[in-house]
Amino acid sequence: MTSPAGSRHLSRGCCLPDAMATERAGASLGRAVATALDRAMALEGAAGPSAVIGLTGPLGAGKTCFARAFVRAYLGDPGAEVPSPTFTLVQHYEPPAPSGRPPLWHADLYRLGDPDEIHELDLLGAGEAAVVLVEWPDRAGPYWPDDAVEVALAIAADDSRTLTLSAPPAWTALLEALP
Repeated sequence: MTSPAGSRHLSRGCCLPDAMATERAGASLGRAVATALDRAMALEGAAGPSAVIGLTGPLGAGKTCFARAFVRAYLGDPGAEVPSPTFTLVQHYEPPAPSGRPPLWHADLYRLGDPDEIHELDLLGAGEAAVVLVEWPDRAGPYWPDDAVEVALAIAADDSRTLTLSAPPAWTALLEALP
């Protein structure tokens, strides 16, 4: 199934009945990205495809809950402190040294007043040397990359959540990581 934008992205969805399910989905995707990058390092000696991931959805949909679990799983540290970047805009994380994985940048663009402000955050080039996980990527406007992975969270009528993951060809393996 291709994404609604008509790009070559493939999509898959699932239902998340509660916050624990949202955390499990975030952790599963964080591990899947880490595993894909580890494999690329082992096979090619390079970090693999750039990983820019956007988290979309309304306030209260679970973006930060998902992001915290993703960061902890990517780092391999379930106890890692993962503050919301709402006020700092970007949090940087370094994976354990022996992993060789690129750093992880977690950004929250909700407070961006203008898409041009993204240049001040150095996010544009970070995707080449880091995994970039962004809440509110729509605030990046025309600067948001077409080949980014999208995780769309929505609130259902029964207060559960739905998650739709859209991935470009380089990241379609992530679709299998969903519950």
